[in-house]
Amino acid sequence: MLRLKTFILLAATSLAAQGKNPIFAAADPHAAVIDGTPWIFPTHTEKGKNFFAFKFTPQKTWEKVGPLLDLKDVSWLKNERYRGLGPWAPCIAIKGGKYYFYYSVGPQSEGRPSRIGVAVGDSPAGPFKDSGKALLTGGNGFEAIDPMVFEDPASKKFYFYAGGSAGAKLRVFEMADDMVSFRKEIEVKTPENFTEGAFMHYEGKFYHLTYSHGGWQDASYSVHHATSESPTGPWKYRGVILKSDATHKGPGHHSIIQYPDKKSYQIIYHRWDNREGDGPYSGSRVVAIDRLFHTTSGDIKTVIMTD
Repeated sequence: MLRLKTFILLAATSLAAQGKNPIFAAADPHAAVIDGTPWIFPTHTEKGKNFFAFKFTPQKTWEKVGPLLDLKDVSWLKNERYRGLGPWAPCIAIKGGKYYFYYSVGPQSEGRPSRIGVAVGDSPAGPFKDSGKALLTGGNGFEAIDPMVFEDPASKKFYFYAGGSAGAKLRVFEMADDMVSFRKEIEVKTPENFTEGAFMHYEGKFYHLTYSHGGWQDASYSVHHATSESPTGPWKYRGVILKSDATHKGPGHHSIIQYPDKKSYQIIYHRWDNREGDGPYSGSRVVAIDRLFHTTSGDIKTVIMTD
């Protein structure tokens, strides 16, 4: 009980307690704590400008940074076949003082498979320079979307997770040393109720794979949880940890960080606010931050969405 009380007190200084939800309008937020500062890399673009980040300031505000990457400079997208495709769902990884920015381009359609690219920079604020080739291409029932890169604290290897939606298939790769190519693909079984948006973190002797399930425009969108003793499965399905309530709908495509210390967990996700019924919804999704608690048995407690 003392440990739980201490944990709650530490969590009271969390990002979720710093202000009000939602924090800004965007979707697909990938969060990372970089040199002690939280950053969020969401699907957020402006006309003619691709990808922006949001940095948490000492004044407890979210500073918009960017643009990070100009798709006009991505050589493999200059083919007529890929013009008009949009960017979304990025993530960031850090190795050897370099920053690696992974991003989806789609949507997938007949003759135009979705792709995932990777760009490299010296700062989380960019600018990022594309590697010159697509890292992963969709097809044959697989949609190349929603990249996530995880550094295994045990082996120090980097693993790449992607996929979902069309076919709802998860694929996992071990990254090569250059972080812009794969060493090998690792065959995994897609976990129960997987749709898209995989995220991996390690806590309490478990590898926690969390991911979105359902339709992104309606109340079925939710976050589910599975665990393993390795970063590549096999997965033990644990259930739903985040779902719609009376006024917040379709929460999902999340990420999980520890902030401000190494004991307090936050889940950063998008949702539709002030919606009624089951959808489909339209308009802007918003990003919110709430507390996340693990149990000693490996479960994650149901997340309570707040304003």
